[in-house]
Amino acid sequence: MFDWAGLLIGGVLEPVHRGEPVRFRPPAWHEHDRDGAIEVPRNSELVIIEGAGAARHELMPMIDAVIWVQSDMAEAERRGIERDGGDEAAIAFWHLWMAEELPFMAQQQPWARADIIIAGTPRIPHDPATEVVVAQPRNRPPSFPSRSSDGQSGTRQA
Repeated sequence: MFDWAGLLIGGVLEPVHRGEPVRFRPPAWHEHDRDGAIEVPRNSELVIIEGAGAARHELMPMIDAVIWVQSDMAEAERRGIERDGGDEAAIAFWHLWMAEELPFMAQQQPWARADIIIAGTPRIPHDPATEVVVAQPRNRPPSFPSRSSDGQSGTRQA
């Protein structure tokens, strides 16, 4: 389930870096009758790669920034199973997926390359519709945009 770095690099990231439009249909999508394709317009200024393997070692030369969302494992399981239908098939798929994801994560440790870490299941009171709870990686000083009293943007360090 995680052996797709070469497909992403050759099918999406290299053409994006050359400013080319992308219309890429991964082979597994055809095999599983999944509709659609990954499409990126020519000269896109921002491309977001989402997923558990998006910050893997092999991709880092072509990735500008990493945002890691860390969630409580039990809550992530509950959400994932619910998202996938909440039935026995969803439960079985979750366990199959995690049997591959956990060793992959232990080996890759993508959170160590994160520029920002977001608490996906924060314990800090917040409005989830308008706020996220963010923490900087321990090896970097925190800095984030702020507005001064005169409305000018700046960088605030804590």
